[in-house]
Amino acid sequence: MRILIVDDEEVLRDVLDAVLRREGFEVVMAASGEQALAVLDEDEAVDLVILDIMLPGISGIDTLRAIRIANPRLPVIVITAYSSIDGAIEAMKHGAFHYIPKPFKNEEVILTVNKALEQRRLSNENERLKAELSQKYAYANIIGKSEPMRKVFELIRLAAPSRSNILVTGESGTGKELVAKAIHHASPRARNAFVTVNSGSLPPELLESSLFGHMKGAFTGAIATKRGLFEVADGGSIFLDEIGNINLETQAKLLRVIQEREFMRLGSVETIKVDVRIIAATNVELSKLMGNGRFREDLYYRLNVITIPLPPLRRRREDIPLLIAHFLEKYSEENKRKVREVTPEAMRILMDHFWPGNVRELENTIERAVVLCTGDRIGPELLPESLRYPVETEQPSMIVPSEGLSLKDAVSRYERAMILQSLEMANGVQKKAAELLQLKPSTLNEMMKRLGIHTRSNAAIEDEVTIAE
Repeated sequence: MRILIVDDEEVLRDVLDAVLRREGFEVVMAASGEQALAVLDEDEAVDLVILDIMLPGISGIDTLRAIRIANPRLPVIVITAYSSIDGAIEAMKHGAFHYIPKPFKNEEVILTVNKALEQRRLSNENERLKAELSQKYAYANIIGKSEPMRKVFELIRLAAPSRSNILVTGESGTGKELVAKAIHHASPRARNAFVTVNSGSLPPELLESSLFGHMKGAFTGAIATKRGLFEVADGGSIFLDEIGNINLETQAKLLRVIQEREFMRLGSVETIKVDVRIIAATNVELSKLMGNGRFREDLYYRLNVITIPLPPLRRRREDIPLLIAHFLEKYSEENKRKVREVTPEAMRILMDHFWPGNVRELENTIERAVVLCTGDRIGPELLPESLRYPVETEQPSMIVPSEGLSLKDAVSRYERAMILQSLEMANGVQKKAAELLQLKPSTLNEMMKRLGIHTRSNAAIEDEVTIAE
């Protein structure tokens, strides 16, 4: 940390310089207000100012005012003689962090400096988090322009201001937690906590303790009383991911929290009142679990007040280019790269892929390609081998969506997937692939030209695998 000392007394500057450098701080010094403002104008790395009130030329108060106008977040500690305490109080009114009276103790200076720097760190962190949350979780910024995503946006917009519990459904990787955060941050509860619980990753005993807390001695290892996540989320929202994995006993306790808005810690007989909105998510059909006796029907209807179904990526292919552009920008910035686009060949592969891992899989694919890219464009050679030559057939959906589809395009995707699979099985040998598909080599060759599939030699395959790895 870099500290600017502003004092017209050379002895006092030297004392503060020695004290602060001994604590590991870098020090810059100025003998007047004019010098201090010149230093701040040139040196943007100053983290804190120690300012004497009594200065020649520009007064300490005027210097403070100028600093606060130029950099309102820069903490300023003023130093004053006992006879000028009124001036120190005036400085506090103008935004000084604190004042230190002369003569001072070295420990007092260090303590005040550390407190001021910690407050600045917390303030900066808070602003960073606010900006990040505003950018990432405002539902209007969730990437997508397709009709299924427009329906999701509308549901979020209507549901967010309410108190109702919400059930988000969808396959793994579709962005259920992102939607839950968007709902929370667009709701009146946005200033309070948003707590995430991965219900599927915790054993039942640990999950109960995490949700409801426990008293000291409630079980072996409970060496202290612990608050539960429902207490932490009081006034805010709690996101229960993979809700279908919760056992029946915990489901009963969860139902009580929803109905009565109260619960008891493990090992306690006292009830704790909470006001928490529950946003649950599942990638399985809860109705099937109910039929098997693995999920309570009453809990299902309490959770399922508003349902937001998230479409898989294969049902919203028109969003893929938008998502790719977003991830290119994100990971190019993170990795200090200048990757601007993907080639048409790579885009075709990305558009044709079935995406069983949905948006999460696409994001990982683009991040990997950006890291490996040495230019400004991503070509097919930077995509995983599993995308270019999938082992398993990526069959297009046999369900006709409400907005309709092109039968010709669907058939072409099916043909392309089957040919790619046969080439993979044939190690890129076109004649052998034709035998697998019971086609003439010439027929397969024509189909490959029509679908934009290029043949490769075995050597080329090995080269591309090396590059990809």
